[in-house]
Amino acid sequence: MNKQSKLRRNTPAEEDAIARGIAADPDTFEPTDEQFAQMKRRGGRPKLINPKIAVTIRYDAEIIERFKNSGEGWQTRMNNALRDWLTTHPL
Repeated sequence: MNKQSKLRRNTPAEEDAIARGIAADPDTFEPTDEQFAQMKRRGGRPKLINPKIAVTIRYDAEIIERFKNSGEGWQTRMNNALRDWLTTHPL
């Protein structure tokens, strides 16, 4: 039987002790509301110039197995193999 534990909130006395500890720490920086408003939000990774596109495609099982058996990064190697094929087989 899997019994989930309940979230235990800090008591007001514990919250006060935590706040005093934060205030006493010389390395703590608490921005004011104005400073917080001026902070620039980062949006994660930069946008790619040529992003990859997710598609659904079917390959023979043997092809997928051989690429997967080659280890981690098999999808990148498969992409590179298709790119190499395009350079030698102009459309």
